[in-house]
Amino acid sequence: MRKVIGLLASSLLCAAAFAQAPVTFTTQQDHQNMLDQLGIKSIRRGFDSDQASPYAANYDESKANPFPVLPEILRTNAGRKVTTAKQWWEVRRPEIVEDFEREVYGRVPAQVPGVTWTVEAEEVEFVGRIPAKAKQLRGYVDNSGCPSINVDIKMVVVTPADAKGPVPLLMMFGPANLPNPVTPGGEDMALINKAIRRMLENDPETAALMKKYPAWQPFEPANPFAMFMRPQQTPGQDPPSNQQLLAAGWGYAMIDPSSIQADNGAGLTRGIIGLVNKGQPRKPDDWGSLRAWAWGAARGLDYLETDPDVDAKHVGIEGVSRYGKAALVTLAFEERFCMGLIGSSGKGGAALHRRIFGEGMENLANSGEYHWMAGNYIKYCAVESKTGAWNAGMLPVDSHELIALCAPRLVFISYGIPEQGDALWLDQYGSWQAAVAAGEAYKLLGAKDLGVSNDYRKEPMPPVLTGLLDGELAWRQHDGGHTDGPNMKYFIEWASGKIKQQIK
Repeated sequence: MRKVIGLLASSLLCAAAFAQAPVTFTTQQDHQNMLDQLGIKSIRRGFDSDQASPYAANYDESKANPFPVLPEILRTNAGRKVTTAKQWWEVRRPEIVEDFEREVYGRVPAQVPGVTWTVEAEEVEFVGRIPAKAKQLRGYVDNSGCPSINVDIKMVVVTPADAKGPVPLLMMFGPANLPNPVTPGGEDMALINKAIRRMLENDPETAALMKKYPAWQPFEPANPFAMFMRPQQTPGQDPPSNQQLLAAGWGYAMIDPSSIQADNGAGLTRGIIGLVNKGQPRKPDDWGSLRAWAWGAARGLDYLETDPDVDAKHVGIEGVSRYGKAALVTLAFEERFCMGLIGSSGKGGAALHRRIFGEGMENLANSGEYHWMAGNYIKYCAVESKTGAWNAGMLPVDSHELIALCAPRLVFISYGIPEQGDALWLDQYGSWQAAVAAGEAYKLLGAKDLGVSNDYRKEPMPPVLTGLLDGELAWRQHDGGHTDGPNMKYFIEWASGKIKQQIK
């Protein structure tokens, strides 16, 4: 009997160890696994940007709205009209959140490991000619539940060195590198060079070379006047966004999305999604990369709430393109962020899912981009499935409601122009329609929207360079390309003014 029990225990241990072994899928294998879970045999093909393709994207407005009626923001699932802020917060908003979590972006699991932040480096640097306090941070995610998967969040926090108190801060998705690390100079560099030469002289392979080049120094000392020798700003060109923020008395943070979750389907059994799932594939309502990046930004905000240099009540989130999508998702679900600059976000961001114009839901459902979304999102592009064919008109929510989830906080929606590279693929007009419709929620909560009616089918999109910047919901289309840089100065001025109004 003891032998049998021992064998059974050993088998259970082996089974447990096997169950915890992370799955390694290609993107195509992971995508197929999700199709199999959903009982989908085929989905509609994505659109091509090449207009010569038989699957070319549509740019004809007369064909763009097969499902022109959007879900009503201010009507509950039971059909009741929402007329008070109490109804919004207690009934309607939770309904919208539930639909987005289940069908579009996925759910953040109840038990996500904690994050411990460590300051790895801190120094005063120059950003342009502005002295700034810069911190390099790493957020270690507890991986005791699955030790084979490591997640270390990379973030940099930069604030004005001469600030008299905590400052507003804009967190931006992108590479998290110190802006201008201080280089040793003078005697410090001389000591480093001596140490390196001693190491090389003691190495048989390089000892002869050190004798051949006795005056060579591995590193040159830093030029103390280097900051004054930078190339001059092109006349009429705005300074980089980080310099603009610091010059305005703001701080900024850079958080690296790839250190949170990979931007591909093969990575879904790694990163924070894989860590929580112990290396196993997602279920249909599990979170995708957009929601994972948003989770990481929220953990960055956890740190900022402990930083005495940062006014944690006035922290914003920013991103462009796929990171514009992530910034809007972050702002919608994490109410501690008080503002957002949403750049060129397109489908999955501010643009309406129902419209067939440029990028389609089909592009987000196929293997190139499906990892951004919940698996359930794919079924709305199903041609053959166990539940039949699906279409965008069956989606219970749309992007106007994602923007509405941000109300009454500050949202600045930014786009460029196709002529400069902010392609029609992004559907600027579809984003304008979503912003117009979202205004209902702002008005209900006593905030200002774009200052137009909420008739998204009739309100014309403003001309380029015409900013609607009076309300808590703002819009501006600049005349540049796939960037929000030309709108940064307008965002800073707009947000600074709104913050002053809140403080009064």
